[in-house]
Amino acid sequence: MKSKFERINRLPPYIFSEINNLKFKLRSQKKDIIDFGMGNPDMPTPNHIRQKLKDTIDKPGVGRYSVSKGINGLRKAQAKYYKRRFDVNLDINKEIIVTIGSKEGLANLAQAITSKGDKILCPDPSYPVHPYGFTIAGAKLTPLKTIYNGEFNPKKYLINIEKNMKKNFSIKAVIVSFPSNPTAQIVDLDFYKDLVKLAIKYEIYILSDLAYSEIYFENNPPPSILEVNDAKKVAVEFTTLSKTYAMAGWRIGFAVGNKTLIEALTKIKSYVDYGAFTPVQVAATAALNGSQQCVEEIRQTYKKRRDVLIETFARAGWEIPKPKASMFVWAPIPDKFKKLGSMKFAKKLMINADVAVAPGLAFGKNGEGFVRIGLVENTQRIRQAAKNIKKFLD
Repeated sequence: MKSKFERINRLPPYIFSEINNLKFKLRSQKKDIIDFGMGNPDMPTPNHIRQKLKDTIDKPGVGRYSVSKGINGLRKAQAKYYKRRFDVNLDINKEIIVTIGSKEGLANLAQAITSKGDKILCPDPSYPVHPYGFTIAGAKLTPLKTIYNGEFNPKKYLINIEKNMKKNFSIKAVIVSFPSNPTAQIVDLDFYKDLVKLAIKYEIYILSDLAYSEIYFENNPPPSILEVNDAKKVAVEFTTLSKTYAMAGWRIGFAVGNKTLIEALTKIKSYVDYGAFTPVQVAATAALNGSQQCVEEIRQTYKKRRDVLIETFARAGWEIPKPKASMFVWAPIPDKFKKLGSMKFAKKLMINADVAVAPGLAFGKNGEGFVRIGLVENTQRIRQAAKNIKKFLD
């Protein structure tokens, strides 16, 4: 029996598993690991959302198969969200589909649109499903550097995108993600205007991941690419309730925008799933339609954690740039440990300081020299981590 599988062989070793194995080993030795390694919200889902789930789950018929494109009420709620937040109008039947988390939507869209020989422009570093969803589907990746001398330069990034579009006619799509996971980079609407012009000119799709649309700290809400005139001609955008409402385990996301891409994703999902559990979709509808005060409270929690982390880590001897958005801090490895690389540094930090972080290499080769710190521990634990790190650095 053959034990080699072509699609599996396309994937590199999963770096996170190496870090997780060490974490489990240390915890089995009764070590108290302060875990910033995964972007897994630790806050409870707001009460009114949980209550709607409880109210719905006992109703007759809710245990039956749902609808793969999502129930009408939830698609209507997403359309209302885009209208009030971005002033964008969406057709609930042709321009919106509910996904089982945005990760599933991205991966299934890759399967839907990838043909032999297609190439994808993908940021590096990036959230792993961006490159590897298309790698699994059989596309070839062109990684695009996003960080120059430790900083994000939108103009250089756009120049690099166009340079690749010009020289390669087999590019199917370009992936963008702002606010970024892992780097917390942000862009303004002008960036999207320029990108849409390029995509229309070279007839290339744009896949925008807007997972952190509501996690921002400077009173400057991140824009949607769909705010740009004619963006729907080339762009589809993915959002999720995971971070906005602390609903990561509920697995509710959306793809909205370009009708051709939404139709392709709808068709492939109709073959592989029946949609999310109906009571979860009903509760998600309540999240979008209800009071948004809970979103502001979650946002302020992340902001407080960010401020405490940046301040206390600096006092410990680790200077880190302050992110303007997302639930992550993109931290350069301290100078004395730079030669170790991000993987060895992350392991050393966990063994010697009881602090877990994600190595930058896990997000692409251009992530080397950095680690990602998730704002998923409370302020007391963050302060304890800073004390541990100070001893480690001294």
